[in-house]
Amino acid sequence: MMTNMDEPRLVCLDMDRVLVDHLSTWQFVYDGLGISNDESFELYNQGLLDEWDWIKLDIALIKESRKNGPPVLDSELRGLMVGMPMMTYWKELIGGLLARDFHVAIVSGGLQQTARDIAAQFPSDGPWKRRWGGIDRFTANRFGGGNDTLLHVFTNGWLLGAPVGDGEHTLDDFGRYQVQMDGKGSVVKMLQRRLGVSKENTASVGDSAGDISMFKESGLPICFNPWDDRPKEHARHIVEEKNLQLVETIILEHFGIPSTS
Repeated sequence: MMTNMDEPRLVCLDMDRVLVDHLSTWQFVYDGLGISNDESFELYNQGLLDEWDWIKLDIALIKESRKNGPPVLDSELRGLMVGMPMMTYWKELIGGLLARDFHVAIVSGGLQQTARDIAAQFPSDGPWKRRWGGIDRFTANRFGGGNDTLLHVFTNGWLLGAPVGDGEHTLDDFGRYQVQMDGKGSVVKMLQRRLGVSKENTASVGDSAGDISMFKESGLPICFNPWDDRPKEHARHIVEEKNLQLVETIILEHFGIPSTS
């Protein structure tokens, strides 16, 4: 399918099991703390818990992992996310899309810090600023030389609580809830409106049923490393291998762009 090359283009990427080679960024942190959220996960699957309450329960679980010790701090959670296993070719995929003037967004229910770490490695020419779909100043300074990112980031996670000195913070009781499990399509539509991108010029890459609404708002839905069969029928292309270079090839061929690899 050929698209209008004079119009802007957008690629929306899920994170867990797409950019990150791990079941869940949340689970990566739980493993680091030696805890399990199996109870809240089961309640959610039984329909006894909505997503907002699920996040609050998981934040409480993290905080209560230190009942008899010092509180879990923001810096500790950030530190636990260092060494997150990444999917091969993730950086080349994003960098190549940006070099070809695609808008790139991370739309994920995963934890915000990994998404910010990814985004900050693609800095813009301008200084960091607080914006819709942006990153935090700390991560911009850490990876992007203090500059804003070229990416748009929408994720979930924790929020800062009370300051405890030296720039440290505890965790708030409420989490960050930007992306609903079945509501990614609404984020895609907002991005399309703000960036002036049509559905036909939008590609999306995801692995699970939570990405179906994103697929429905995209002219090029790609199911990558599928979690199960549910999202497959909603995808135009299915990539069973953990090979993001295949995703890049599909996107470039769809938009009629020569590959330099």
